Amino acid sequence: MFSKLFKIENPKGVMGINRRNLELVYKYNHPKHYRWADDKVLTKELLEENGIATAKTYAVIKKTGNTRSKWEHCKAYDAVAIKPANGCGGDGIKILKKDNEGSFRSGGKIWDDAKVYKHITSIVSGFFSMNSSDSCLIEKCIIPHPFFAEIYDAGVPDFRVITLKGTPIMAMLRMPTSKSDGKANLHQNGVGIGIDMNKGILTQVYDGKRYSMTHPDNPTPINGKKIPCWKEILALSKKTAKVFPLDYLGIDIVIDATEGPQIMEVNVRPGLGIQLVNRCGLQQAIEDQF
Repeated sequence: MFSKLFKIENPKGVMGINRRNLELVYKYNHPKHYRWADDKVLTKELLEENGIATAKTYAVIKKTGNTRSKWEHCKAYDAVAIKPANGCGGDGIKILKKDNEGSFRSGGKIWDDAKVYKHITSIVSGFFSMNSSDSCLIEKCIIPHPFFAEIYDAGVPDFRVITLKGTPIMAMLRMPTSKSDGKANLHQNGVGIGIDMNKGILTQVYDGKRYSMTHPDNPTPINGKKIPCWKEILALSKKTAKVFPLDYLGIDIVIDATEGPQIMEVNVRPGLGIQLVNRCGLQQAIEDQF
């Protein structure tokens, strides 16, 4: 089924979930180390200990009883990102920004203290992680580099870089759309944009069904568009892979307008959609790099 959807002349090395798990995830990542990537709080701690650029942590809430005091501290900032530590696929992540009157908003709607408390309680209760409990991470909100606004000017886009034994083997740019509520995840109506890793340029857009040369909300072609800080992004992915006790990773990187490239999160089981986005199988990419 996966190969039939794979629209290239030679779908060599296209991996399905079972093959990816057997040949990459299980082979290169020991289960005892999964927590370093699965738990965003632990991920941030490891990154900060090793001097790797990542968004500043404002608060970590592990018990609902601490919600009020922790949130009072965070209210001093103009924008925050609220995340479940063990969530996946972007579920539970909320970006709150103050309007001209000082009220936090998300998706155009006001978020008062009561609504924030309710969301944090849902996170800590494990609603977004399928666990009996979780931690809530509140961190500095990324201000995307102007490069992204040339393609689409809402949400927070990121680069997904797949590494094997510390070597980047494939990458894509994940972009929000008018249908994705500011999220870049492919399964939430975001789009993937292929990347020529050697040249550091964008190739084609994939929306989950078809390819094109333009973002769904922008008629300007993206093919050949040069990525800013590309060498720094590759170097950051290599540095990140080196400090994690995991040899197969999906590393998500954002470019902040003032801080430059930063690690957003790390994944033990990065999705397979990146193959479709780049019209190249993972096995082929591995052979090309090694």
